[in-house]
Amino acid sequence: MTSTEIIAALSSLVPNASFEEAPSVDFATIYVPSDRLVETCRALRDNEALRFTTIIEVTAADDVPRTPRFEVVYHLLSISRRDRLRIKVRVADGGTVPTVQGVWKGAGWPEREVWDMFGIVFDGHPDLRRLLMPEDWEGHPGRKDYPVQIRKSAQTYEPLEVSENEFRANIERDRVRRAH
Repeated sequence: MTSTEIIAALSSLVPNASFEEAPSVDFATIYVPSDRLVETCRALRDNEALRFTTIIEVTAADDVPRTPRFEVVYHLLSISRRDRLRIKVRVADGGTVPTVQGVWKGAGWPEREVWDMFGIVFDGHPDLRRLLMPEDWEGHPGRKDYPVQIRKSAQTYEPLEVSENEFRANIERDRVRRAH
């Protein structure tokens, strides 16, 4: 299905929601308003013509200095129709998005990853805490303005030099070990 067809189907299922087509080079992509996200996701999952029953991924993009700054991105799959859909939700810095964990239980961990990396809060998430970074980590390293201060000298290594006799002995030793 194209973005236009999906928006047409959703318009009757989620009244008074303003959906937009988003540019994409691979599969249908639409913008969904944050306040209608959960209702839209239920319609996408439950409607027989759509049947996006699987959430593949939840991630985010930081487009500083644009306003709103973030886009939360959901990748959905309709197994029965062999179709994919990308949903994008615009979020301001300090804004929130409702959790879709009630629609797809598998959204819990990826939402935690997005919070951990970008600091985007998912309203209603039952366990929003660090997942990738240590508990005492300060900040959210997925943000483009995150201060990266790594000072490390370049490492160089000597090339591995093994004589022909050592090489043959290693091969023979490995062959004998595999035989037993």
